Amino acid sequence: MNKPAMADDAVFESHLESLPLLGRGKVRDLYAIDDERLLIVASDRLSAFDVVLPDPIPGKGRMLTAISNYWFERTRHIVPNHLTGEVPEAYVTDPEERRQIAGRAVVVRRLLPLPVEAVVRGYLIGSGWKEYQQDGAVCGIRLPLGLPLAGQLPETLFTPATKAAQGEHDENISFAHMSELIGRGRAERVRETATALYAFAVTAAATAGLIIADTKFEFAWDDRDGLVLIDEALTPDSSRFWPRDSYRPGISPPSFDKQYVRDHLEAIAWNKRPPGPRLPAEVIAATAEKYRQAMQLITGRAEA
Repeated sequence: MNKPAMADDAVFESHLESLPLLGRGKVRDLYAIDDERLLIVASDRLSAFDVVLPDPIPGKGRMLTAISNYWFERTRHIVPNHLTGEVPEAYVTDPEERRQIAGRAVVVRRLLPLPVEAVVRGYLIGSGWKEYQQDGAVCGIRLPLGLPLAGQLPETLFTPATKAAQGEHDENISFAHMSELIGRGRAERVRETATALYAFAVTAAATAGLIIADTKFEFAWDDRDGLVLIDEALTPDSSRFWPRDSYRPGISPPSFDKQYVRDHLEAIAWNKRPPGPRLPAEVIAATAEKYRQAMQLITGRAEA
C-alpha cells in the first residue's frame, strides 16, 4: 500500500531508524531492541475480515495501547503479561521517531507466540450466529434450538482458531486440534486462562455499563512463567463491546468496536479479499469516535 508513514495525525506505518524492523502485523509494527526485548508500535491501521484497509483511523493505535495497558495491569493476578514496564522513549532518541511512537508503543519481552488464538464467546453474534443458523452449532459445539441473535449463550464457549497470515482468514479449530498443535496440558491452560480473563473482564466492564460479547487473546509460553498474555487485551479490535442500557436480544446491538466498519463493508458487498476498499470520511470519523468512547468507558480516560 502506497501510504505515507504519517498523514493527518494518523500513523499508518511507523518508520524508525533507531531500531531494526522485524515485521508488520495487521496493526502492530515490531522492532528488535535486543535478544530479549521488542518495541511494539500500535499503528492506526484497521483490519476487517482479516484484510488491512487502506485508510487509517486517527488515534486508534494510542487508544488500543491505553486500553490494553489498562487490562494488562488489572489482570496480572490471573496471568503474567509481556510488558517489561520500560519507557519506549529510552530506545528511540530521534524527535521525529519519538513523535511517531508517542502513546502507542510498549517495550515487551521477546517471546514465541503460540500458533492459536484463544476466542471466548458469551453471546451469539457475528460468525457464530451465521454458523448457528446453518447447523445449530458454533465451532462444532451444539447449542439449544431457538436462541436469538445477540442472545446470551447458555454457557461461555471457548472456540480456538489458527492465526492466519495477513490477507487470509483465521480458521476455527476444535479443542482436540488445538491440543495436537500445542500439547494437551498447554491447551487446557490456555482454555482455563482465557475463560478466567473473560469472566473477570465481563464483571469489570458491567460497572461501566458495557457488555463484552466476545473476545480473543494471544499467548506465548516461556520456561520462566509458563503461559504469558501477549499482543493486546480486551480492545475494540479484539472484542465486541455493547452498551448494556440499549441491549436487546433479537437485534444486533450498537457497538463500541470495529463492527461499525464491518457493517459498512457488508453493505457495499465487498468480497472480503485484498485489496480492501477505501472508507468514506464519515465512516472513519465515526469509527474513531466509537474507539474513543470505548476507551473512556473502560479506562475513564478521555484522551489516550
